[in-house]
Amino acid sequence: MSRTALATIHLGALRRNLARVRDRARAAKVMAVVKADGYGHGLERVARACADADALGVAALGDGLRLRSAGNRQRIVVLSGPDEPGDLAEFRRLQLDAVIHHESQLAWLAADRDTRPLRVWLKIDTGMHRLGFDAQNIVEIYTKLHALPNIDSDIVLMTHFAASDEFDNGLTAAQIARFNEATVELAGARALANSAGLLGWPTSFDAGAAHANTWVRVGGLLYGLSVVEGKSGADLGFEPAMTLSTRLISVKQVKKGERIGYAATWECPEDMAIGVAAIGYGDGYPRSAQPGTPALVNGTPAAIVGRVSMDLVTIDLRNVPAAQVGDRVILWGRELPVETIAAHAGTISYDLTCGMTRRVLFVEDDR
Repeated sequence: MSRTALATIHLGALRRNLARVRDRARAAKVMAVVKADGYGHGLERVARACADADALGVAALGDGLRLRSAGNRQRIVVLSGPDEPGDLAEFRRLQLDAVIHHESQLAWLAADRDTRPLRVWLKIDTGMHRLGFDAQNIVEIYTKLHALPNIDSDIVLMTHFAASDEFDNGLTAAQIARFNEATVELAGARALANSAGLLGWPTSFDAGAAHANTWVRVGGLLYGLSVVEGKSGADLGFEPAMTLSTRLISVKQVKKGERIGYAATWECPEDMAIGVAAIGYGDGYPRSAQPGTPALVNGTPAAIVGRVSMDLVTIDLRNVPAAQVGDRVILWGRELPVETIAAHAGTISYDLTCGMTRRVLFVEDDR
């Protein structure tokens, strides 16, 4: 019996989620965002499962190198573009698309003497105020880019929504209007909608007559993760692509009034069985998970008690009287939404899946 914590990645779920995105995106092209090591699911395996995506989105040049080294030939977009002038040669060698969002990058491109055309996406700040050029200057910036002989003439125009997961928040509608006003004179594809934009703001990715070659870029939905507070990915029609599980390595009887774990924070309300599962914050399970955080033992609901430690968690087994050493414990997955665990830990599902450490054994199945 292995003591190792397992993250099972469901490749079939990834493929089906991508297909659901395509159905919703209508005529738009789809970028599968695989940054943060595929949201913790594994960069190369997610890219392999998403072979039907029109492009892959990554955060860094190094991720593009990993994908090319793995044999991936899809269009790859580096979402923060080059970090220094020397990156441009590598972008061209690896045939990566660069998102251009700052004046410094424009200067590097203007000074670059490599004549091979670089494909670029021009990022417009419409209200996120993180990366991107001011919308009122975008015609001038676009004109400069388009005039450079080493830039592919097919420049994609993009922005990033700040509150698209709040469907009643007027900021997104204002950002769409600001983007449309700023780019009305400019040719090229448009890329506005992220996962939440796909669900709640269809006008941001509608393929209109003038700009039929629009894009959507999806991260969370691809992995079956919710992008709307208070809902799970399954509530939105998408399948979780990760199941985190381990085994019980101890079952013991503890008397009423005895306390469990570090700092003795949880007291047994009666004589009861306590299980110890081989997982902890050293594996990426959140230390902030509060007593009462659910788990499944042999498919039966149970709850974490006491503090999560580096290697172990303790579980109230009163609801699982037949539990024994070796029984499977599911921490999150199809039967137990990761969003539920995130809520008990005061964080979001992305934080949990991205937080898996090297100690976790990743396995794949085709479900």
